[in-house]
Amino acid sequence: MRSNRAKLRAGVSMAATLPMLAGALAIGIPAAQAADNPSRDTFAGTKPSWAKSTADKGATSDAARVTARVYLAGRNATGLAAYAKAVSDPSSPLYGRYLTAAQAKARYGATAAQVAAVKSWLTAAGLKVTATTAHYLTVSGDVSAAEKAFDTSLHNYAKGSKTYRAPSKAASAPAGLNGAVLTVTGLDNAPHKASHNDELPPPDGVFKNSGPFSSYYGSNIATSLPKAYGQKIPYAIKGYTGEQLRSAYGAGSYTGKGVTVAITDAYASPTIASDAATYAKKNGDAGYSKGQLKQVLPSTYINTEECGAAGWYGEETLDVEAVHAVAPQANITYVAGASCYDNDLLDSLSKVVDSHLADIVSNSWGDLESNDTADNSAAYNQVFQLGAVEGIGFYFSSGDNGDEVANTGVKQVDRPANSAWVTAVGGTSLAVGKGDKYKFETGWGTERAVLSDDGKSWTDFPGAFTSGAGGGTSATVAEPYYQKGVVPNSLAKANSSAGNRVVPDISAVADPNTGFLVGQTQTFPDGSAKYSEYRIGGTSLAAPVIAGVQALAQQARGGKAIGFANPVIYSKYHSKTYHDVTDTPTGSPLAVARVDFANSVDATDGLITSVRSLGKDSSLEAVKGYDDVTGVGSPAPGYVQSYRRH
Repeated sequence: MRSNRAKLRAGVSMAATLPMLAGALAIGIPAAQAADNPSRDTFAGTKPSWAKSTADKGATSDAARVTARVYLAGRNATGLAAYAKAVSDPSSPLYGRYLTAAQAKARYGATAAQVAAVKSWLTAAGLKVTATTAHYLTVSGDVSAAEKAFDTSLHNYAKGSKTYRAPSKAASAPAGLNGAVLTVTGLDNAPHKASHNDELPPPDGVFKNSGPFSSYYGSNIATSLPKAYGQKIPYAIKGYTGEQLRSAYGAGSYTGKGVTVAITDAYASPTIASDAATYAKKNGDAGYSKGQLKQVLPSTYINTEECGAAGWYGEETLDVEAVHAVAPQANITYVAGASCYDNDLLDSLSKVVDSHLADIVSNSWGDLESNDTADNSAAYNQVFQLGAVEGIGFYFSSGDNGDEVANTGVKQVDRPANSAWVTAVGGTSLAVGKGDKYKFETGWGTERAVLSDDGKSWTDFPGAFTSGAGGGTSATVAEPYYQKGVVPNSLAKANSSAGNRVVPDISAVADPNTGFLVGQTQTFPDGSAKYSEYRIGGTSLAAPVIAGVQALAQQARGGKAIGFANPVIYSKYHSKTYHDVTDTPTGSPLAVARVDFANSVDATDGLITSVRSLGKDSSLEAVKGYDDVTGVGSPAPGYVQSYRRH
């Protein structure tokens, strides 16, 4: 998976990347398991779409090694999905009747007999069971044993410029197991990761913002620079602080007291405690009480170089400081993945659910939907459903590349934000005025043009698209019931007449040019590591901001968990609890001026002056009503308090 904040401190798009599954959901996702023949149950998606006959390079050697995960369906997969929906739907008589983690495991987890039967099948085929958890069995063995167990042959296939192993047909399990197996992952060995010996490396090189800045939107007009859209424009924000964000999104007197927010990312910043404390002290946030910030870390880290481990430090720092800025008394539990790969990030999510570490989970990572496979989605959605029955809600950033066309050539959404069981968080450009007063928001989408050599015009204004909130219509996930009647058919039915999931659901500030000030220990050119501050954005900011707002909302309802929030979020659509965000809130296009160090550190190598247009998100548009940039909109004053009625 990729970390959604990766390069956005510099205003360059890059979102966190992780491969995902499109599993069985009662909310409208195709089943991952279906009868293939009378004696086998087939697992959809285990033969990836890139494993085409035209790319087939022949059979994989029988002696090659395979490591796979066999996920357990539990004793009542259909009942799990149904109960997850019922407890999340405010119109249901079961709404809010959550189970404890122990109750969820007892009701829906795999039985000892199921686990024993699955082990017997795998070992009889010649595979070795190397680990067993509540969710899956890890197995290893040679190719011939894997082929025997899963009734498929493994071939090598060309995928781009590389060659990977994959099944020549979908894997399956004996029907005699009576549906005990949900799916199997790992039969193909293409990278399944998120983006953003193994010891954690030192912090990444320093990034610093140049000035001039605005302290609030419009406070410093660039009078010496050319006009844009017929008017003089303000300099970019130095970086909003908690006080400004709390005011913009209607925090009122709520602080998140008594609520715990979990954050999942890969790896862990070795300086997070001191950085977070320093940032809070310098920027007017409440200090951290003893035990308020905790970390749950793996015993070892892997793939640190491949995943760019140091880049994930900034993700954790942003997420922690943003949640605390919005909900200063909420407890924060950071749960680290051992790597940026799906398996490790999924394990982090499972830790939250299995021990009910929090009611709200912020996740600023993802991948392209085209990298999605039904086997991975099934495993993710099972965890999301288990979380829902326990009253846990998952919030995922929608991505930072708009419709992804500029990035991939194909219009698509990101995952896991495309899951019908998570809240996808889109992004805005936020204008907070004097006295912390909310002025307006546009959809986040940036076009950039640099100052001409003579300083009298903007070169090729408005310039090229650089980044913007991810959104659009899923190609694989069916339209969930809670979006019907709110999401326009022009979006929902863009890919099929039956309707599909549209992303995002809700939004908050994401534009790096109207972004958040963050403080982090970074490595300076002289080799020293020290604390410094910079402005950053991306939907990696929007997700923890919304998680913080949800912590306030949970406090407002007396501490009772909100759980999977989408049914409630959409039920409020016709009320006045949202800012209805459009791309031209003042009636004409908007832009800000920005000055950057050419070397990202100081003025030694000169400055780069540019104009950044707001509300220019690839082919996506923020319009009146629901849209695929900002969803239902951003929280308005009254949103937090409205949860007192739910």
